[in-house]
This record gives sequence, C-alpha cells and structure tokens, in this order.
Amino acid sequence: MKQMNVESFNLDHTKVAAPYVRLAGVTEGTNGDRIFKYDIRFCQPNQEHMEMPAIHSLEHMMAEFSRNHSNQVVDISPMGCQTGYYFALINHEDYEDVLLILEKTLNDVLEATEVPACNEVQCGWAASHSLEGAKEIARKMLAKKNEWTTVFA
Repeated sequence: MKQMNVESFNLDHTKVAAPYVRLAGVTEGTNGDRIFKYDIRFCQPNQEHMEMPAIHSLEHMMAEFSRNHSNQVVDISPMGCQTGYYFALINHEDYEDVLLILEKTLNDVLEATEVPACNEVQCGWAASHSLEGAKEIARKMLAKKNEWTTVFA
C-alpha cells in the first residue's frame, strides 16, 4: 500500500477489532505543546456504522461532557465513515486517564435528559439529532470497555 499523509489511511481497517481506543498520532507545536490524537472506534469498519442523528447527538454530548472531566480536551470529531471519533487532547499522554475520561463521558451521556446545544441558534443542523440513538451507542461502547485496549484481533 502506498504511504499516505493521513495516519488513518495507513491503518489496515480489515485487521482492527472494534471497539477500541488507540493513540493515532502526536503533533508537536512550535512552542513545545503536544496534541495527542486518539482514534475511538465504536463500530467495526466496513461491517457496521452509526446513524447520523445519533453520531451528531453523541458528538454534542461528548464535546460538552468530556470537558467536565479534563481541561486538556481540544476536540472530539466524528469520522466521516461513521464508525468512530477522533479525540484530541493537549499535553496529555496518559492513556489510562484518556480511557477514564471516555468512560466518565459516556456515563454522562447515559444520564443526559437532552442534547446540549440542540437548537437552531447553537447548531448548524438542529433537526438531525437522536438522544436515544446516542445513548444506545454509549451503552454498547461501555458494555465492551474491557476490549478498548485491544486494537487488532
């Protein structure tokens, strides 16, 4: 396979075993800060995917709730393939703590009674949300927490 500029394009998606959480890259800034990017894979690539309203709601909730557990969160972004998210943190290389932040965040999702910023003022497509869909994704991911550290079958 030709080497690509994007790290995930160099990952053999036929060999991974979702769900998992893996360090996908570290980028160092000019001032020495380091951004740690994690691949949080909820679904097995090319076999299953999450539906867009649920992905959208889960994105809103993880973006909001994760910051209750860490002040080092830079971003949580859904993957276009609808199988997971990228989770970026600044100067945070403690993998076990990242797993704990994710676990706490997903538990917050299960407790939520509404999707944060789910309105036309704060969201670009407020009609496309599913609180229950997001909760179901969180439930499934938490049920397989013991598998998160295993990337390859």
